[in-house]
Amino acid sequence: STVVPVILRALTYDEKRGACSVGSNVRDAACYVCWAFARAYDPAELIPFINQISSALVIAAVFDRDVNCRRAASAAFQENVGRQGTFPHGIDILTAADYFAVGNRVNCYLTISVYIAGFPEYTQPMIDHLVNMKINHWDSVIRELATKALHNLTPRAPDYMANVVLPRLLPLSVGTDLHTRHGAILACAEITHALCKLAEENNRSVTYYFNEKSLEGLKQIHQEVCSFNYKCIFQLGMFYSIYFFTVCTLIEKLSLSKMPFRGDPIIGGWQWLINDSLRSLPLVSSGAQQHIKESAVSALAALCNEYYINEHGEADPALQDELVTQYVSELQNTEKMIRCGFSRALGALPRSLLKGRLQQVLEGLRKVTLISPADVSFAESRRDALIAIAKVCQTVGVKGEGSQEEYVCRANVPHIYATLLNGVTDYTTDSRGDVGGWVREAAMTSLMEVTLLLVQTETELIDANVCKQIMCWLAQQSAEKIDKFRAHAGSVFLTLLHFDHPPVPHIPHREELEKIFPRSEKETLNWNAASEAFPRITQLLGLPAYQYYVLLGLSVSVGGLTETTLRYSAQSLFDYMKKIQNDSSAMESFCETLLKVFEDNLRNDRVSVPLLTMLDQMLANGCFDIFTTQENHPFSVKLFTLCKEEIKRSKDIRKLRSSIGVFCGLIQFQGDMREKVLFQLFLLLCHPFPVIRKTTASQVYEMLITYSDVVDPAVMDEVMTILSDTNW
Repeated sequence: STVVPVILRALTYDEKRGACSVGSNVRDAACYVCWAFARAYDPAELIPFINQISSALVIAAVFDRDVNCRRAASAAFQENVGRQGTFPHGIDILTAADYFAVGNRVNCYLTISVYIAGFPEYTQPMIDHLVNMKINHWDSVIRELATKALHNLTPRAPDYMANVVLPRLLPLSVGTDLHTRHGAILACAEITHALCKLAEENNRSVTYYFNEKSLEGLKQIHQEVCSFNYKCIFQLGMFYSIYFFTVCTLIEKLSLSKMPFRGDPIIGGWQWLINDSLRSLPLVSSGAQQHIKESAVSALAALCNEYYINEHGEADPALQDELVTQYVSELQNTEKMIRCGFSRALGALPRSLLKGRLQQVLEGLRKVTLISPADVSFAESRRDALIAIAKVCQTVGVKGEGSQEEYVCRANVPHIYATLLNGVTDYTTDSRGDVGGWVREAAMTSLMEVTLLLVQTETELIDANVCKQIMCWLAQQSAEKIDKFRAHAGSVFLTLLHFDHPPVPHIPHREELEKIFPRSEKETLNWNAASEAFPRITQLLGLPAYQYYVLLGLSVSVGGLTETTLRYSAQSLFDYMKKIQNDSSAMESFCETLLKVFEDNLRNDRVSVPLLTMLDQMLANGCFDIFTTQENHPFSVKLFTLCKEEIKRSKDIRKLRSSIGVFCGLIQFQGDMREKVLFQLFLLLCHPFPVIRKTTASQVYEMLITYSDVVDPAVMDEVMTILSDTNW
């Protein structure tokens, strides 16, 4: 009777010091003491304390923050079940919460806890522990998990939640402790939503579990928080982001719960707060911005669906005009994150608020996707605008001959596709790297969603040329160097190729593609692995429609810096070249396409520099041997001209060094080419940069060893001596 209360307190002991807690060792030791109880005492001696100890161990095994404590509690519970045999429902609980099952914290809070709460002995202690110890925990992740657990536990004890827990939480939600307030507001939101769902399932009024005081308390939470400590929140940066996320979650849950607030002034307050959250995104930390944005957008969608649309499914015209006009105007804000927030907000609006305003919304979002000197680094806003365009299209639906102000129709489909296809060409870079990749990824996803939407409704709206462009761009992205974006492009490519309800029309070379990418391998092909992706994607070089785009993507991969990508992409390309060596028409077509890629991307360093590196490797591997016997072959002449133009007045060391290898490789071609190549190499030997002179001398030396017929044998020794002995 003296020891057990101390052990029970120790099982939940937690003391925060600085940024961490020092309570885990105490809790772990308390679990060991409970384990020792099972061995030290007879069952009869522990019977008075069985319910207390079993509940405390179950709570520690399921709700403790640290995995070692959860496992220690599970082991102690197991020992007591085995040796004492008096723990209520011991075997059933052990099956669900064994040593390995409690390793996953989210699973413990959201799944295992619900099962254990099904036993009446544990239901109330578990709920009380979450309310007393976890919603005010110092770790925000634990607070949020605890509130979700309360949502899941509500059906186990709805009356207790409504009559005891909710009245306790409402005063805490407007208290002075920030952690407690955060947890209490989220808990109120989750419990309210769970109670309303339960009432709806049982064909009862949504307010069945609530009295007037509870409803008024829920309605006033955000006003109390705003008026009591709004200025303080701005000073406490730690809680600033939590504040917006929390109240937006409350608004979302109360809206989903269909609370009887239609026409109440509180709705205007909620709308103001959502707008303020989106405008305040630049003021919060970058890590919290995405969290708050998604929370505000979800709250907006729920609010509009529940309170802005009447029983006939229509919205108030004045409200619609004000909301849409305000949101579209914010799309041109000079703050990147404000553009992001309001783009996603427009994408979340219901059909009734978009009806009659579709063109205004699509045009506003289109302008956000454009790159200008002032907002070149606004990749996130372009990404979110592209995502929003697809969401808007899905919301309004398709009607071929309908009005372009209300539906996706024949008049606006070309403009929608033009905007999305433009996003696939975004290769913007800044100090963070290839930020344009986020835009390309969003564009690919949106293209897939819009295309599948049209396919399932009005297939004839999909133009053959547009479909070809989509598949070609996806093929290019599937051949590029960044694993993440290559995998996403490959996944979208195969989704469109193998879609059956009905099939996507106008896909070029569908039969050949289905042989290269069998349906059975749609899920198993690992696009992230260069060793699996490149041998497949290089086979598309044999398909005329895809050759240019795949070669453009491969140029960046083969000439890249990542060893694994470089090795497998280069090997796959060389294997393809070996297959077509004896097919002159295929070689001519390939070389023509290769020169076209080079010509189209002249002075575009993202493509031209790795392309020169790829050409160097191809020439060194004898990929163009079929042309070397012909004097002044057009391919070599054109390639020399393009290389010469590419490095003209260039000071890029990497580009110049790559070009040296190409010039040395071109020496193998017969005719006047050799004199021109040697002259160009002599110019590089006189380059102002020492590293270029040295590299040129070294590679020319190796070239002369390989192609000894280039120089007169009488002067060969002297040439080689000059190249090797001179201090370049």
